[in-house]
Amino acid sequence: MQREPFTPQGLLEAKTRLKHLKEVERPWVINAIAEAREHGDLSENAEYHAAKDRQGFIEAVIQKLESVVGRADLVNLSHLDGDRVVFGATGEVYDSAKDEEHTYQIVNTVVANVEEGKISYEAPLARALIGKEEGDEVQVKLPGGTRELEILSVSYD
Repeated sequence: MQREPFTPQGLLEAKTRLKHLKEVERPWVINAIAEAREHGDLSENAEYHAAKDRQGFIEAVIQKLESVVGRADLVNLSHLDGDRVVFGATGEVYDSAKDEEHTYQIVNTVVANVEEGKISYEAPLARALIGKEEGDEVQVKLPGGTRELEILSVSYD
């Protein structure tokens, strides 16, 4: 069984999300299904079908999170130093084509959120950055085309 790398913060986020799904979302959807059943004919009851679809989604996410959290391999960032990009590192990069700087932290897939600058270690951008050092330039193929990035800094917070 493959271990799943997590930063301490990432594991906490995954456990918090799992708890919310089990204690808030699951009971809510069960209640919504019960209320929809009271409306009669289930074959034409859109509320019932929507609630059942939502229940299926919630249960699938719970199952995935339980599996991933159960295989968690905690990466202690306090033991990391240097200027090489590794799992858990936060890297600041410069995109010369767009004249923009971006900051990304490499995290587990279940806590990745591009809007927050958290990218999955499985993402093409993370794969291109891992193992590189401050000052290195990397080319990464993304859906929008190939981009050239320079690694400005690396930290382990």
